[in-house]
Amino acid sequence: MSVRVKICGLTSVEDALAAVEAGADALGFMFYEASPRHVSAKLVAEIVRRLPPFVAKVGVFVDAAEAAVRQAMSDCGLDTLQFHGSESPEFCARFSSIKVYKAFRVRGLESLADLPRFSTDAWLLDSYVPDKPGGTGAQFNWDLAVEAKKFGRPIILAGGLTPENVGDAVQRVQPYAVDVSSGVESAAGKKDHGKVRRFIAAACETL
Repeated sequence: MSVRVKICGLTSVEDALAAVEAGADALGFMFYEASPRHVSAKLVAEIVRRLPPFVAKVGVFVDAAEAAVRQAMSDCGLDTLQFHGSESPEFCARFSSIKVYKAFRVRGLESLADLPRFSTDAWLLDSYVPDKPGGTGAQFNWDLAVEAKKFGRPIILAGGLTPENVGDAVQRVQPYAVDVSSGVESAAGKKDHGKVRRFIAAACETL
């Protein structure tokens, strides 16, 4: 089965439609205000209205209030939530009516200890960079992602992926999905359509 691909940090209709045209399975929208890729609910709703069926619409949140998450779900038509902060298993479980990913910033083997506490639909593994919850372009040790697969939950591999290395990453880890943001950009929040096409082709041609 081919790996799924999520293009994250989208900030325009044009980039979103280009990602879908290139074969993206999921699109990620940053509701974290400190992110350079932060987008308003109004823009996300506009983008979502333009998308074809069967493309996952993922809202990315970092320690947001439950009410804010639910408001974004309602306003934007999100069908998936990605929690990228210090959210508890209990907080994540409150959204059981929708798909939920919990993100973990991986430093070493000890970073995997918390994974089994979260019965979310998937676990997203990203690189640990101090004071930055994600989107850093830094890569972590993929052997740890292979270890994480042993816990039996779908793994989404993120962190430092590019069109040049994603094929190797998919071959080594064989994750459920890969997630990219800065690795396919010309500037923060602006996707390079050529890089997006090359990334998706390299990821999907591997398995």
